[in-house]
Amino acid sequence: MLADSVLSEFYRLMRNRMAVFWSVLFVPLLFVAGGIVFHLVTKSRMEEMTGDLSATGIAATVQAKAAEDLGQDLLKIAGITANGAILVFMLIGASTLYAGDYRWETWRLTSARNSRINLILGKVGVFKILTLIAIAVFIVAGLIFAISGALINGTGFAFTFDGADAGSFALTLLLSYIRIIQYAMIALLAAVMTRSLLAALFVPVVLGFAQTLLGGPGLALLGWEPTGWPAQLLLPGLAFDTLKAVVGPDGAPAGMPDGMVIKALVSLALWTLAPLAGAIAWFNRQDLSKE
Repeated sequence: MLADSVLSEFYRLMRNRMAVFWSVLFVPLLFVAGGIVFHLVTKSRMEEMTGDLSATGIAATVQAKAAEDLGQDLLKIAGITANGAILVFMLIGASTLYAGDYRWETWRLTSARNSRINLILGKVGVFKILTLIAIAVFIVAGLIFAISGALINGTGFAFTFDGADAGSFALTLLLSYIRIIQYAMIALLAAVMTRSLLAALFVPVVLGFAQTLLGGPGLALLGWEPTGWPAQLLLPGLAFDTLKAVVGPDGAPAGMPDGMVIKALVSLALWTLAPLAGAIAWFNRQDLSKE
């Protein structure tokens, strides 16, 4: 029955091409287009500053030293996969999934066909699939950004990627995947509690902005250390950055206190599972006869 819920929700979402475009394709396309413009402008300004390098014989040397390392580019791309733009635009797909039945008053047509927990988990499952697609598309866009830069600047290509890099790449992508899902869990809880698509879209943004302020000047005002339990528990973004630094290619930063990984893992788990549990509990008590 859960599989039926996932398949039906996925079918419905794929028919909403605008939601899929803005959630999955818009940010990568913007990244590629902006990257090409950036490379062209940078090259133009460099030529203005240094003149024609080919006439001086320096071009070959510069090209050899500036070869684009696509393997290391993959590590950099993985590190920015859960960036702010991706988090915000993925909310379009999340709010459509989680609040669409309230918006179009179709819950009463579907709630009799499956258990309520399966209906919620089916939506979450489809969002997980959508997140995987979005991550894959962004990685492709990142590679296009790197390759286009090399082609525009006339540099060569290299690929260095060992076993340690592969492990760091996989773990960073896994963390980014969890971070995107965790951020959208707030949208799920907001959708169920308010029955509003706009609330599902904007509540996570407002909460995320408030957490950003708390993570900046707020910590100093409260006298909290970024490595302490209160900061890590209240700021899932900070917990995500902590774990990303640990699994990064350079390993855990020097001087990182013991227990930081546990604090960050607990924070991400709490911010992912608590909204899900709350949404399921609230949904089970709702009267859907008019929805």
